[in-house]
Amino acid sequence: MKINVFGAGAIGGYLAAKLALAGRTDLSIVARGAHLDAIRAGGLRLIEDGAETVAPVKAAAKAEELGVQDYVVLALKAHSLTPALDQIAPLLGPDTAVVTMQNGVPWWYFHGLSGPLEGTRLDSVDPGGAIWQRIGPQRVIGSVVYPAVEVDAPGLIRHVEGRRFSLGEPSGEKGQRVIRLAEEMVKAGLQAPVRDDIRSEIWVKLWGNLSFNPISALTGSTLAAIVADEGTRALARTMMLEAQVIGESLGVRFPIAVDRRIKGAGDVGEHKTSMLQDLERGRPMEIDALVSAVQELGRLTDRPTPAIDAVSALVKRLALEHGCYS
Repeated sequence: MKINVFGAGAIGGYLAAKLALAGRTDLSIVARGAHLDAIRAGGLRLIEDGAETVAPVKAAAKAEELGVQDYVVLALKAHSLTPALDQIAPLLGPDTAVVTMQNGVPWWYFHGLSGPLEGTRLDSVDPGGAIWQRIGPQRVIGSVVYPAVEVDAPGLIRHVEGRRFSLGEPSGEKGQRVIRLAEEMVKAGLQAPVRDDIRSEIWVKLWGNLSFNPISALTGSTLAAIVADEGTRALARTMMLEAQVIGESLGVRFPIAVDRRIKGAGDVGEHKTSMLQDLERGRPMEIDALVSAVQELGRLTDRPTPAIDAVSALVKRLALEHGCYS
């Protein structure tokens, strides 16, 4: 089984290191810059439970050096997918499965989803349908990523908490390709439950990301501070309820109540969301996958999103002013 992790930053690096340390010899990564140089020179280093280990991984700057894979894990951010399509292409053979590990609404969302919107392509996350055409939704294994991981230095990954990567076919089937991948991940010490409704789990994570990420970027506040403040907590709740109406109209089941989801975010503590961290570091922000896509789903289902629309306009303006959105 040949597995490639395309985009070996924090999450991709953690997954690659765990698989390699478990003896997965046919594992490779595509990385770049100082991160790639450090991995080539000294291996992929992982700090976990206070101990540092070195994972021997095959690292390349260009995918054509690695050839066709059985599994390609896309661990880069959603807005980086379209520009990377030419680089991903050499990894794909007729039977290659592609595991999507992006936050937010996935580009393949309406593949195999029965109803009038089946096959709809979302322009907010897949402009012009380029990803759909070049990768193909029939390859997809969806994933919801929970570990908190940081890149402390080039080639050095630090695991903070969490080991769960939920997996699921868009069709809900539990076929051999997703089962085999889950087994490999479990052997590596990870949790990899296979879901028959991966979309609902995507929505539960998206529920918080949609609201807390842009509010944190706009205010500079941590999760705990947003939840503790009456005004920002109420705004987040309103956005989440707008999203819930959209999700439920698409058949999504929300297994927890909105106030419990909000409390869970607050319990994380003084944590800066990824969108706020990107803003502070001058990096592109995941606005479209987390916010614009929900607005697009609202239009497709004829559900209004006034609070989401207002916050979206503000955070896009902020990001444009800081060169973090285009």
